[in-house]
Amino acid sequence: MKKIALIMGSDSDLKVVEKAIDVLQAFEAEYEVHVFSAHRTPEQVRTFAETAHENGFGVIIAAAGMAAHLAGAVAAASVLPVIAIPISAKHLEGMDALLSSVMMPPGIPVACVGIDGAKNAALLALQILAVNDSALYEKLRQNRAEAARLVLEKDAAITQKYKHI
Repeated sequence: MKKIALIMGSDSDLKVVEKAIDVLQAFEAEYEVHVFSAHRTPEQVRTFAETAHENGFGVIIAAAGMAAHLAGAVAAASVLPVIAIPISAKHLEGMDALLSSVMMPPGIPVACVGIDGAKNAALLALQILAVNDSALYEKLRQNRAEAARLVLEKDAAITQKYKHI
């Protein structure tokens, strides 16, 4: 399986990114975590993105708040799929990061999950890799079935508790 890169614009984003790491660990996926800033370390961002494919990566997840140019900067330097995680910040509660992530110019696509949606970013990255990995596809299918089972279990408990005859 190809590796997944998780890049965050600041170590303050780690609290959110750890939710993605937990998912990748549960699926026993190979990944690397880095702190690169689109504004403070643009050369490192470009070098990482340009060499990601030859270094064994299949998907790059980029988490950033505020101006959130990290995912776009990565996507501009790589043709690998890039998934943005907009991080909430105190002033605009992540709307600035969300809009910066989704409003990419034609020709430089970035997939984007919800604000602080690290778990979904990890699952989407795994789904992208599962296109060519039947074992991973099966793990994801089983994970989805287990999630459905848990919801139905909760439904049964609540229905029973509030049953009115």
